[in-house]
Amino acid sequence: MAQTISSPPSLAANASSRPCVGALARSHRGRPSRGEDGASAPRAGVRARSGIDPLGRYTDATGRAREVITGRRGDGCVLVVDRDTLTLGDRRLVALLAGDEPTENAALVCAHYLRDAPRGRCRRVTAEDLTGRPFPVEEDGAGAEEVEEPQSLACETDLAGRRAGAYEDVFYRLELACTDSAARELRWCRRPRWGAPAAPMPVCLREAVGALERYEPVCGLTRLALARYRDDASVSTAVLRGELERLRESPIVLNRKLRQRVLIAIERHGLSLSEIAIRCGRVKRDANGNASGETSWLARRVGILPESGSSRPTPWVHSDVLALIARNGLGISPREVELG
Repeated sequence: MAQTISSPPSLAANASSRPCVGALARSHRGRPSRGEDGASAPRAGVRARSGIDPLGRYTDATGRAREVITGRRGDGCVLVVDRDTLTLGDRRLVALLAGDEPTENAALVCAHYLRDAPRGRCRRVTAEDLTGRPFPVEEDGAGAEEVEEPQSLACETDLAGRRAGAYEDVFYRLELACTDSAARELRWCRRPRWGAPAAPMPVCLREAVGALERYEPVCGLTRLALARYRDDASVSTAVLRGELERLRESPIVLNRKLRQRVLIAIERHGLSLSEIAIRCGRVKRDANGNASGETSWLARRVGILPESGSSRPTPWVHSDVLALIARNGLGISPREVELG
């Protein structure tokens, strides 16, 4: 059994009745006193009626409010987690305590963590951390890619931008932004990943989805935030709600899975871009009348080459074009290359 470091009674009391890991998705918005560095000391408290009373809170270098919470896993182990207070995302694992450790050790870990100003060495919480079991990985290449990328791309609040496999030096975050309107607006914002902190740049929901080349977790976080601020008159959600509705109804869809299947057809089945384009009816002829496929048309539609006048490939394609390439060019159902 691990040796317990002595702690004030208030810390031990606060850590003794931690909720299970499944409750980590809820939050309590109290107003703790803050120290000189913006961190609030771990304190005693009762469970809030609608969520968790955090062990401590602080404000990070970019001005974001964060909280340290803890929960007990099914096998008895205790997780100490640092997360974004507003979105409940960007969860970082501060500590994983064995089930036989005294409960007050979680509060002690939190106290030491809040006193450590950098707080930048914690990795993201994974599915294995929450369940205690290895995250299942499918045997085929597509399944493995689907499992690995959410961990590397941070399917929480801070979303690393990526275009055609190349990561950008920015990240996307759902924030209460100050815009031209009188009220604060709930918007997706773009921030630089490196260098000095800069003011967030509001962007449309479609840009955040396109940068990640996934609908989730962007749309899920958007729906959650819209529900949370639905009755808050001080926060405007009209723009974000309209963007979500337009994205849902738009015939323009992500082309990532289509691109993957085209590349697989080329690498594994011996097809060429020219042959796939010809099957789609996109044919050109040279001066001698020799026919070939419009490879540039296909490469632009699937996000391999940039559109004319653009420096980057587009992550989008019209759903009719996606269906044409899938059915005629690849001989598969369009549903196999649609992203939900």
